Amino acid sequence: MDIEKVKKKVSEIAAQCDGRVGLVIETGEDRIEINPHDRFSSASLIKIPILLEGFRQYDRGALDLQEYLPVQAAHRVGGAGVLQALSDDLKLKIVDLLALMIIVSDNTATNMLIDRIGMNKINQCIKDHTLEGTELNRKMMDLDAAQKGMDNHTTASDIVWCLRAIDEQNFLTKESSIQAFNILEKQQFKNKLCDSLDSEAIQIASKTGELPGVEHDCVIMKYGGNTLYAAVLIDGLPNREAGRKTFTQIGIVLSQFIMT
Repeated sequence: MDIEKVKKKVSEIAAQCDGRVGLVIETGEDRIEINPHDRFSSASLIKIPILLEGFRQYDRGALDLQEYLPVQAAHRVGGAGVLQALSDDLKLKIVDLLALMIIVSDNTATNMLIDRIGMNKINQCIKDHTLEGTELNRKMMDLDAAQKGMDNHTTASDIVWCLRAIDEQNFLTKESSIQAFNILEKQQFKNKLCDSLDSEAIQIASKTGELPGVEHDCVIMKYGGNTLYAAVLIDGLPNREAGRKTFTQIGIVLSQFIMT
């Protein structure tokens, strides 16, 4: 399957989706775009820029990944993750919080990292690399801020930039790039773009995000020396199943493309 057939199939799938779709697919010099710079509520995709800034601070000597942080009551929030249910006197290394933030999308770990890394510094990292559609404005599960209209945003184009920055090892040191990639590779939520992929054949590193009416996924796929980056963001969905169907169909097209 050539890139033009992929573009045609993906465009047809996106057109049939009940929600608004923002999409970027890159492989080699080829790029497929649908509303690449449209801003969406980021949901948990905002955790990828947090991951980048955490490792960037480590590379600069400003953050010790082996530092232990106490999981305080004020940090514990609902939604995704396991820390909200663990012991009151728990302490974890920053590197483990980064892993939890991505692998199980732990909201408590994320909020602890926002405090330790600094919201302003995370946003400065985003601005430094001209990710104009991305902004961290509130912590996870901050319902008061959400009701006031404060939300986190990103775009499909910005997320693909983040994936490439990690994989191509041109933003972080080689050591940190590999560690960040390995964390994304251990992602446990693979029921969207990766739902029908052969994970034994295709190397996958990914991150999902979701809110009511919002479904996102992004992925790095590697097969036979080829690498593909994809970010698919959807909002305005009437139900979760409508989004999942779109992701599964696009994922099948991408896997067929990379394996041919």
